[in-house]
Amino acid sequence: MSEIVTEHRILIGNACEQIATIEANTVGLVVTSPPYPMIEMWDEIMSAQNSRISKSLINENGLESFELMHKELDKVWTEVERIVLPGGFVCINIGDATRTISDKFCLYNNHSRIISKFIELGFLNMPNIIWRKQTNAPNKFMGSGMLPAGAYVTLEHEWILIFRKGGKRVFKNEEQKRLRRESAFFWEERNTWFSDQWDLKGVKQKIENSDTRSRSAAYPFEIPYRLINMYSVKGDTIFDPFLGTGTSTLAAIASERNSIGVEIDPSFLKVIEDNIYRSTPEGLNRYISNRVESHKRFIVFRDKEGKDEMKHFNIYLNLPVMTSQEIEMKINFVESITGVTDIGYTVIYKPVAKNNDLAIKRPSKHGKQELLNF
Repeated sequence: MSEIVTEHRILIGNACEQIATIEANTVGLVVTSPPYPMIEMWDEIMSAQNSRISKSLINENGLESFELMHKELDKVWTEVERIVLPGGFVCINIGDATRTISDKFCLYNNHSRIISKFIELGFLNMPNIIWRKQTNAPNKFMGSGMLPAGAYVTLEHEWILIFRKGGKRVFKNEEQKRLRRESAFFWEERNTWFSDQWDLKGVKQKIENSDTRSRSAAYPFEIPYRLINMYSVKGDTIFDPFLGTGTSTLAAIASERNSIGVEIDPSFLKVIEDNIYRSTPEGLNRYISNRVESHKRFIVFRDKEGKDEMKHFNIYLNLPVMTSQEIEMKINFVESITGVTDIGYTVIYKPVAKNNDLAIKRPSKHGKQELLNF
């Protein structure tokens, strides 16, 4: 069996300039969380791209500032369209913004503005996901408390926008089809991942430099990990034009995909490097292993509930599965990660060991159930 290897590049600089170095139609999936226009923590970095933004904010022109910020993002989205392969996906985590300007409080709809731009670029907008961020903060309610006609509903969700470049992706040769089959996910994962609402906790960043911390807002690992497994196949290149602390790179490593990430702030390079070496291979392998363990618990639960026996079997994991599309699914551990340059990494994988600790029933060739003890 040939060695499984992925490559990961970190590019430092302006996103548009760095994307220009990437060949057209080579990226299977873009997954990113850009700066959120009209969120104050991003004012400085947005204004650095266009001085008109800072002037507009000083003049308290909210709608103009909003549009100018999005025009900077539009430049990136235009370049993204060039590099995504036909049938490839773009997944964007974005939150809407609330802000008071000139004593007027209002909502700035970042998600709808981005949707409009991608439709203009020719993408198809797929059903989107609402990420409901769990919070028990006592100050989450906005406005005048218990008095009517003055309070506002909470803003506890963000959006995961999903776009496809043209029609369905075509897997032309047997190698591409094999990789697609090996990239399958469990039936029960499908039922959770493809829901239009995700309830996941946000994460606090562990960054030593306080100035760097004030400009970071990474999403939890689970979000890019799900999206990468949902909308790409093994061997694809994953791209994140707003890499931040490197979460998308980590998710690509865990998913056996190649990746390219762009970060405008050089001070984040050390943070990304620390996160990669702190998280892999042991940390990511625990996460990968949990997928298999969760499937085992699913098997046991079905058995206790008296559900029908699973009719299919995955020979690589030595476990029953719900559908024939899961029988060639492969899950591999991260064996090693090597920094080949200051901004590049090579990852080598090894197969997850076959299940050997669960008594399960496997369908026989004659349609009867055979009890297998491992």
